[in-house]
Amino acid sequence: MKTITKIFSIGAIAAVTLTNTACTGLLHDSYGQVVSKDYEPKTEEDISYLVNAAYIPWRETLLQWNGVVRSQELCADQDVLPARDGIGWVDGYIYKRWHQHVWTSEDDEVIQGWERTYNGVNTCNRLLSQIEDNVIQVEGETKEKLIAELKVLRASYYYILIDLYGNVPIVTDFKDSSLPKQSSRKEVYDFIVKEISDNIGLLSDMPRGYYYGRFNQWAAHTLLAKVYLNAEVWSGTAQWQACIDQCNKVIEYAEKSGEYALENNQKDIFVTKNENSKEIIFALPFDEIYVTGWNDFDFHMYTLAPENQDTYQLTARPWGGVCAVPQFIRSFDADDSRMKDNYIQGQQYTSSGEILKRSIDGKPLIYTVDVPSIDQSDVDDGFRWGKFEYAIGSTNRLSNDWPLLRYADVLMMKAESLMRLGQPGAGALVSQVRARAFKGNPAKAQVSDDALTKGSVYDYGRRDSYKTTHEGGANIQYGRFMDELGWEFCQEGRRRQDMIRFGTFTTLSWFSHDKSDANKNLYPIPNKAMLTNSNLKQNAGY
Repeated sequence: MKTITKIFSIGAIAAVTLTNTACTGLLHDSYGQVVSKDYEPKTEEDISYLVNAAYIPWRETLLQWNGVVRSQELCADQDVLPARDGIGWVDGYIYKRWHQHVWTSEDDEVIQGWERTYNGVNTCNRLLSQIEDNVIQVEGETKEKLIAELKVLRASYYYILIDLYGNVPIVTDFKDSSLPKQSSRKEVYDFIVKEISDNIGLLSDMPRGYYYGRFNQWAAHTLLAKVYLNAEVWSGTAQWQACIDQCNKVIEYAEKSGEYALENNQKDIFVTKNENSKEIIFALPFDEIYVTGWNDFDFHMYTLAPENQDTYQLTARPWGGVCAVPQFIRSFDADDSRMKDNYIQGQQYTSSGEILKRSIDGKPLIYTVDVPSIDQSDVDDGFRWGKFEYAIGSTNRLSNDWPLLRYADVLMMKAESLMRLGQPGAGALVSQVRARAFKGNPAKAQVSDDALTKGSVYDYGRRDSYKTTHEGGANIQYGRFMDELGWEFCQEGRRRQDMIRFGTFTTLSWFSHDKSDANKNLYPIPNKAMLTNSNLKQNAGY
């Protein structure tokens, strides 16, 4: 996002501090500090300044170091962070534990997902408390709408917590100093559904403007659809028709208004200046100048070899870490443009077109598909993340807005729900999404309802320098649909959730990962949280 507003970071007691970050309108004023008891927002612009503080933790929990993107991707079958010869990435074997599902309640990624997400919950609760106490003075319809938005936003943080940890405390009272009681996963699910359902009608129906990067009605419908999509896992009862109903609301609005639509090229969703993409329903705005956390959005640093600094004229030298699991890359159809567009592969060049060479030995830097094992890899083993554009001259932070909810997901959620209900129409929806990836061979974009119910083309089994086993994927129910999700949404921080829904996360082997215990479908509650709240009971298996 390239346009900037100022964001409130509201203190628990006295002051509301305004700082710069990315959102919707370029402002040059310097507001300094405002005493919260004197603050009375009067315009949509004022409200936008106020509420955006509560959205910042979404960015932090998702993308900062060991954030939710890593929690969703590094434990699944698409990505791996192997030890790199001459570079490192052993880091106390945390990434190996992620890959092999042997994490502990002391591991940093377990702690960060909990603490950062609850920071989002607490920020919402603080703002709600200040509004209800008239510390922040808003009245009438404006007050109702602001409270509704904050409650839906708070529910979105619980969407992360229920997915990662399951049985978590529901905290809604900022002033309550007692230790929060733990709720069951079903209770958390019911809370999320009720909070969104009760408040969605009060949200704005404006798709962009002051509501870019905020929950409007269509973002809330999409989030609720995602909750219903995972209802069987999270509550014990499937809600496929409810998911379809929510998707239909967004689709009907999109077709009527033209405000949301698939991009003609998938790559256009992920370019640096992507704030005008009609496929994005809800984004996390970024700008490398105003979003200043060291690891706020560092995919390029995280995946590129150090030598690629010369490819993109980066201001810092990349660290050469994460890459694609070879089995996943081999699952793509050769004509699927997403494999070429989303992964950096082959010979690398400088920005002026010269062959880029490895620093260690002067040989050409060529990204190859194969990786020996989680314990050992060369600087150029494995295809690298490239879905988001890496702008020439980028700092250690990217300026692409993160498309947390996009229109393709709405179509695919409806398709999956139709498929699971045995109703027609899934193939047509998936084909619609596939069409832009097969422009050179349109016939390959077409997939039937029946084909989506078949097995996966992913060749599962251990496949590294230590061991080779063969499990295939033909016996996975709805495996082909799971493949479609993988090809479309790779690198977007969701693969673990999808695999759990399809029953494959702990039941299959890939790369250096063996089958794991079903309890690993949930992360443990961090030991740090357990030590400070005697009401918490650890998840089974930990």
